[in-house]
Amino acid sequence: MAGTAASPTSLVEITISCRNLRDTDVFSKSDPLCVVFYQPFGSREWTEYKRTECIDNTLNPDFATKISMTYHFEEQQHLKFKVFDVDSNSPSLDYHDYLGEFECTLAQLVSSRTVQKPLQDPSHSGDNGYIIITTEELSSCKEELVVQFVGKKLENRSWFCSISPFLEFYKANEDGTFTLVHRTEPARSTNDPVWKEFSIPLRTFCSGDYDRNVKVICNNFKSNGNHKHIGTFHTTVRKLTEGPGASNTCWLINEERKRQKGSSYKNSGEVLVNKAHTRQVFSFIDYLKGGMEINAFIAIDFTASNGDPKSPQSLHFLNPALPNQYVRAITSVGEIIEDYDTDKFFPVLGFGARMPPAFTSVSHEFFVNGDPTNPFCHRVQGVLEAYYSCLNRVQLYGPTNFAPIINHVARFAASNTAGDKYFILLILTDGIITDMPQTKEAIVNASSLPLSIIIVGVGNAEFDNMEELDGDVVRLSSNGRYASRDIVQFVPFRDFLKGNGDPRTARLRLAREVLAEIPDQVISYMKTNNIVPQAPKVLEAQLPSDLG
Repeated sequence: MAGTAASPTSLVEITISCRNLRDTDVFSKSDPLCVVFYQPFGSREWTEYKRTECIDNTLNPDFATKISMTYHFEEQQHLKFKVFDVDSNSPSLDYHDYLGEFECTLAQLVSSRTVQKPLQDPSHSGDNGYIIITTEELSSCKEELVVQFVGKKLENRSWFCSISPFLEFYKANEDGTFTLVHRTEPARSTNDPVWKEFSIPLRTFCSGDYDRNVKVICNNFKSNGNHKHIGTFHTTVRKLTEGPGASNTCWLINEERKRQKGSSYKNSGEVLVNKAHTRQVFSFIDYLKGGMEINAFIAIDFTASNGDPKSPQSLHFLNPALPNQYVRAITSVGEIIEDYDTDKFFPVLGFGARMPPAFTSVSHEFFVNGDPTNPFCHRVQGVLEAYYSCLNRVQLYGPTNFAPIINHVARFAASNTAGDKYFILLILTDGIITDMPQTKEAIVNASSLPLSIIIVGVGNAEFDNMEELDGDVVRLSSNGRYASRDIVQFVPFRDFLKGNGDPRTARLRLAREVLAEIPDQVISYMKTNNIVPQAPKVLEAQLPSDLG
């Protein structure tokens, strides 16, 4: 049958380095970060895809963060790599110094393997340095390495201060070069470091090859970026998985010190494997096939800051000819979630309105369908009908409190932690939040639960507070406690209504953007709690006795 061949795709991994970056800091070197942008299907607008880590005080960064993308042979996938000097903890790129960019297609990267190009900055005529991008196809290996290292008697060549050693892991390439695949944190002020356990996909760490050479470099961290070499050793995954013992007691060899000291040189310390094993990596689909149920809650902002619903300027204005942003957001995201929601019934909650009949009290947690005992609405159409009815029934008021809604859904998640259910809370809001401390606390408390929170910003308000809740760059904290994982994804709906994008695909692009992190968040919860998927459910079906 014509047209049934699978589209030629493959998963590729991009590694980014830069050299000779422009120095925009007065008393130190730049703190570079690379942000990768792409153009979603049907749009010419640039959308952020992923950020590398920030590396302090260097003009020649080698970023450990990998950019994984699916390469489609039949599509022209445009990419832009922007490099910034990070000047604050703000997630907004507007607060950081722009160092230059490079634009290409994924096909160009795939066909070249390694690309080295100058960074362009129209506002700066001088040399901006250059970017090095290495691309390789990932193996189908679905295992990851879980490993922890400790150091013993590492050499300190300074008379006046202690050392803060860290490890860098490089895998050998076919051409004899090495690619950085992981960097540990510095172990502060110690000759006997204990580094944190980490896990890394084997396809990243060694291209799925248990016998591939892995070079490990130990350096002493310096805040000015001039890290001092302590020593190097080589290993393989096969050797590491033998676990603690003599075979995994590795001597750090510093070639310079070896030349200086001659035959009296033994090593510059030892690095030992404290624990190491491989484990199967399960996908989002594996958990779905194993019967994991997704339960979606929808929360709608009925505060007065949205404007009088009878006014055309209101975000809640009901125009039969053009659905408002709330309607479009509910439809866009709801239709995707509906495919995964087991029973197609959504609990729909409202907040920030005065309730009938007296209209004297403000509710921060009410059932939008008006039924005091049953919040469920059937499918997206039922959600919209309840929303329309609610606008005619309640009085928009305020303030805008998120915490009661988040805590409400978190109670359900806390009662279902075994991995058989996962919860998604979709909050639609104009962004004027008034209980920020309580909301942060609620999210931090919920971060250990099987819950993801999607916030869609409606209208043209400043959404800086919402960006803060999305912990992509800076992990959210409350009262000194940090979220155990990032569970919030924020997207302003206006980004999908402007520019040259096709308005017919705006809702498709919105749905893709806001749901992009859900699979990774599900997997992070399952991995943290050592939950493996159940065996795939077998659907019993009556087979016809006569196929003729």
